[in-house]
Amino acid sequence: MKIQNKILLITGGTGSFGNAVLNRFLHTDHFSEIRIFSRDEKKQDDMRNTLNNPRLKFYIGDVRNYDSIERAMRDVDYVFHAAALKQVPSCEFFPLEATRTNVLGTQNVIDAAAHNKVQKVICLSTDKAAYPINAMGISKALMEKVAVAASRNLKKTTVCLTRYGNVMASRGSVIPLFLKQIEEGNPITVTDPEMTRFLMSLEEAVELVLFAFENGNPGDLFVNKAPAGTIGNLAQALKEICNAKNPVKVIGTRHGEKLYETLCTREEMIKAEDMGDFYRIPADNRDLNYAQYFSEGEQAISKIEDYNSHNTEQQDVEGMKHLLLKLPIVQQQAFDSEISTESK
Repeated sequence: MKIQNKILLITGGTGSFGNAVLNRFLHTDHFSEIRIFSRDEKKQDDMRNTLNNPRLKFYIGDVRNYDSIERAMRDVDYVFHAAALKQVPSCEFFPLEATRTNVLGTQNVIDAAAHNKVQKVICLSTDKAAYPINAMGISKALMEKVAVAASRNLKKTTVCLTRYGNVMASRGSVIPLFLKQIEEGNPITVTDPEMTRFLMSLEEAVELVLFAFENGNPGDLFVNKAPAGTIGNLAQALKEICNAKNPVKVIGTRHGEKLYETLCTREEMIKAEDMGDFYRIPADNRDLNYAQYFSEGEQAISKIEDYNSHNTEQQDVEGMKHLLLKLPIVQQQAFDSEISTESK
């Protein structure tokens, strides 16, 4: 990156993504100051004490509150907007809360950035925003629309987006749950063994955002090409890594879950630009000329597939193990399992 001595703000910065960004940038000269904006004072205090770095600044606030995010945005050059409600079940039961954080909160972030003449805002989205069937995905899809709409009218601030699949071992994801069940000797609860999910590491998620950082035009959406695998193979791979004998219990699909996830819709793939490890989907910048929507069609749409976790590169159990063993949380549990086995 050519950026030097700038100020970066990360909303939702105490989460998994914020920690990964800090690991990448805190000891470089790209940013003279990195601001962490979140509601959680305990996590901020833990981060402050653990990292003990004078370039790290903390702001308590909520993206739902424009005044709090506007104050944190002053003198900022770049923003990674990661604050969101991300859990599918909780968003299903509290869809209005998901809307307030994911949609209205994003508008507040963009408005505050524009007011303070921030150079670039990267909004983080999810594969659940493509063909959404649950409240979390719907709120994220509308968040994307809010960001693209704002990008059309801003002169000094560039707003673009990233959309990525499941980040392995991130907070609230299935890998920590499976490892906990293995450690406690409980059955591994699998919703549907044939359900597929994209497989990305936190480092790859950060790389996607950085690629958007350097290459994004107003309204661009960037997608990382990623392998995928079944939940059944994931559970089996973790069992083999940990030398575990836990039974697998199939509990059925949860409320709001899909059999597979889509990263690019068929309609987006028509205009997607292949950039090697990434797709760039440029913004639809048509105006309200209704002829373009109703009288003029796109014939190629019927001849192309979407990009989803069923038709991307599939990992078998061995491939899963190779990916999983790169994760510190899996490495540690595998090591503990070896020690436990040797001591018997």
